[in-house]
Amino acid sequence: MKYRVPADSASTSQTLPTRVALWLLDSPRLGQAPSVKRFAGKLLKQPAREGVVAAQSRLGQMLCRDCGNNRDRRIGLDMLRQAARAGDRRAQLELGRLCSLPRINEPQQARHWLEQAAAQGSHEAERLLSRLPLQS
Repeated sequence: MKYRVPADSASTSQTLPTRVALWLLDSPRLGQAPSVKRFAGKLLKQPAREGVVAAQSRLGQMLCRDCGNNRDRRIGLDMLRQAARAGDRRAQLELGRLCSLPRINEPQQARHWLEQAAAQGSHEAERLLSRLPLQS
């Protein structure tokens, strides 16, 4: 059997690191190991820079949740914003959740992103919206 290279092989090769990283992170056994998270983060870095929304979303979540320094959290928030603007429901939900935390405390931004995620069918976003204080 011959292997056929797709006509658009460049786009396929660019998404392979993203697919591998997402598979690793979503694996119940592997996804929690710090070394696997580091490896997945390295795989997601280049696709995220190139504008792959799924890579931006997951790398942003990892940087915001798992990194201890402010620089990484800031980069993670920027990646989440890019993915959320592109319509990624996971990024919108995570950004809304983060903006509602006392550390960031941007209730209007939190409401905006949670409404976006809820409009795409996120029940978690609807639940978080009901807990936000009403705008004045």
